[in-house]
Amino acid sequence: MIQSMTAFARESADIGQGTLTVEVRSVNHRYLDCSFKLPDALRALEPKLREHTSASLTRGKIDCMMRLQSEQTQTEALDIDADRLDALLKATSIIQKQLNSSASINPLEVLLFPGVCCGQKVSEEQLQKKALSLFSKALENMHQNRCREGQKLATLILDRMTLVEAEVHAMREVLPTLMQHQRNRIIHRIANLEVEVEQNRLEQELVYMAQKADVDEELDRLDAHISEVRHVLKQGSPCGRRLDFLMQELNREANTLSSKSQSVTTTQSAVELKVLIEQMREQIQNVE
Repeated sequence: MIQSMTAFARESADIGQGTLTVEVRSVNHRYLDCSFKLPDALRALEPKLREHTSASLTRGKIDCMMRLQSEQTQTEALDIDADRLDALLKATSIIQKQLNSSASINPLEVLLFPGVCCGQKVSEEQLQKKALSLFSKALENMHQNRCREGQKLATLILDRMTLVEAEVHAMREVLPTLMQHQRNRIIHRIANLEVEVEQNRLEQELVYMAQKADVDEELDRLDAHISEVRHVLKQGSPCGRRLDFLMQELNREANTLSSKSQSVTTTQSAVELKVLIEQMREQIQNVE
């Protein structure tokens, strides 16, 4: 199954001291390019996150954001760091003596001093472990989303490939008639001129024109490319680059058909082929 490079996933979990949210989004890109926005407590986790991402994905611009939201409630117990408080009071006492100040200490200001008052804590190791687990879950969900989107892309590509194949088949059917019509038209025009023409030379020129307008090789290559596209889609991801190359080859053959066209019918068929190929190429830009 092929995968799309466009997807999004979000996961949240309660970690005791608050809620950890992981958002992962992916868009199309030539290579695998990862970007992480992490809180300070989780910055050391970035190498592991990159490792997990590269093990799961091969292409795409990946943006990951982790957000840690504290949810302290009124009923939550507050812990006082006694050692930190003693050190703060001693330092305050020394400053008061130096300034000869008798101003009282505000208890609320003491509580606001960093490290004096703290709620329930989760160790850094536990936090990173939970964050990595949550990221893996979000990555798996995004992988599934990419697969579902990829299946839709494959259906769109195959539908248009069927139309391309029908156009090629129709061109094969009509070409002998068109070639004979072109031959008869030239002979009729020469006859209307009422001039004497060397028959052997005329036949040589007609053969030359037929060879110049012959597109059997182009049609054969189109059939080969159509079969290869179906084979690649059946194999699954990663196949975006190969499909993009095949679209270039299909377009090259369609351009050749257009340049060799000797009638409105074949010109219209060549234009229709190029339209279908361009539609497929736009979808393939999102294939991993």
